[in-house]
Amino acid sequence: GECDDQALSNAEVFFYLPASTCKQDLLQRKKNAVLVDGVILNGPITDSKAGEKFVEEACKIIMEEIIQKADDVTEKVCEWRAPETLKKLLDLEMRDTGESHQKLLQLCQDVIQYSVKTNHPRFFNQLYAGIDYYSLVARFITEALNPSVYTYEVSPVFLLVEEAVIKKMIEFIGWEEGDGIFNPGGSVSNMYAMNLARYKFCPEIKEKGLSGLPRLVLFTSEECHYSMKKAASFLGIGTENVYFVKTDERGKMIPEELEKQVQRARKEGSAPFLVCATAGTTVLGAFDPLDKIADICEKYDLWLHVDASWGGSALISRKHCRLLHGIQRADSVAWNPHKMLLAGIQCCALLVKDNSGLLKKCYSAKAAYLFQQDKFYDVSYDTGDKSIQCSRRPDAFKFWLMWKALGTTGLEERVNRALALARYLVEEIKKREGFQLLLEPEYANVCFWYIPPSLRKMEDGPEFWQKLHQVAPVVKERMMKKGSMMLGYQPNQGKVNFFRQVVISPQVSREDMDFLLDEIELLAKDL
Repeated sequence: GECDDQALSNAEVFFYLPASTCKQDLLQRKKNAVLVDGVILNGPITDSKAGEKFVEEACKIIMEEIIQKADDVTEKVCEWRAPETLKKLLDLEMRDTGESHQKLLQLCQDVIQYSVKTNHPRFFNQLYAGIDYYSLVARFITEALNPSVYTYEVSPVFLLVEEAVIKKMIEFIGWEEGDGIFNPGGSVSNMYAMNLARYKFCPEIKEKGLSGLPRLVLFTSEECHYSMKKAASFLGIGTENVYFVKTDERGKMIPEELEKQVQRARKEGSAPFLVCATAGTTVLGAFDPLDKIADICEKYDLWLHVDASWGGSALISRKHCRLLHGIQRADSVAWNPHKMLLAGIQCCALLVKDNSGLLKKCYSAKAAYLFQQDKFYDVSYDTGDKSIQCSRRPDAFKFWLMWKALGTTGLEERVNRALALARYLVEEIKKREGFQLLLEPEYANVCFWYIPPSLRKMEDGPEFWQKLHQVAPVVKERMMKKGSMMLGYQPNQGKVNFFRQVVISPQVSREDMDFLLDEIELLAKDL
């Protein structure tokens, strides 16, 4: 409850007090009120008890509606609504006066109801899925503490945690030493690496800019992540100076084609400076031959960056780390633990073999109000100047707490089980009529077509492929409106739309793989 509004002095200022506050207290506060520009400065303006109660009730909703339902396959993956319908359901308008706590709690429930449940066992749509309870608790802690990781004085624990995690990740890559930093996404890590390679090639660019530089050229595969083009555009290199190297039938960069492209660029008078290889491509899950690519980089003195955002977690597995054979020869690596390892979005590291302070030299601006050199502690722990950001989230903490909980063997089991489930799905696809693999996968990406009964007797020709191209979008629409599962599809390199099943979540079982195939057959039976 609230008291009646009471004007103080001659100022048109109002404040609210709990119903338990008596009139005498109200008069006393009025008498002692300090006003500056018509604003009361006495005491806090928030009701802590009411705020704590709201947090408690909201956490109960989170527990009941998200966490406890995370592994319940009878729940819908999504409650699909068209954008205009959803706008009406959510009451998105922000008003002059605040809403009641009851209304806010209802809004929280609405948001949960109409959001996609990415922790559902049958969410297969992206390169992240599932729920890790330890990582989740770590996120609760960091959200409550609201730290920013730039100096030791304001973020002592999280800076030490980041240092420990980066050191351990560097060990798995196979470097004896190195450096690194956590970034808001693999795309940003790739951009960091591109800029770092350019800085190493021509350090004067940091102060003098692009004028007077030769035409810089970089190389990456046709199957690379689209962030390579975005980074080249953002950094002023230009998308025309990204040379895309041909891939083989499995989506791997062809080293001989890379060398041809490097020689071509040199003959054109350009300045090659970087090769971006991929360890786990987004669609096909392909791993470029890193050793052979490294040979070419050494021959032509090129920086080798490996985008292992998706495939880097295979390094944790003694059985599957062979997929990244040669990665220790890279100059930099992007690795996203929020994907296969479930560290929670976002958790992305750029790791650099150089340990001479190259990251800091490239990015530091020496802000005197943050990075004073005469502090009372060891300022080498003020690592924020290695980043292009100022405020930065403690993303390493959720990976650290999860790693502490599961141990390396627990993380390894996660990778091994995901790839074993992918292998099970492949074998089931081979047994079922109407399902056709694009290729034998080497990672957790299982790409396949479903050919409905009406197309199975058609001749293999343009009309067949045109009709098959239309199957996946219809099946996707039906599964989303039903809420039974979410599965991605796309065309790729001249191939018509196909499904891409990604196995990640430890909540997923063999039964979910069977359900996936059964559900596609059911949803497409009349096509």
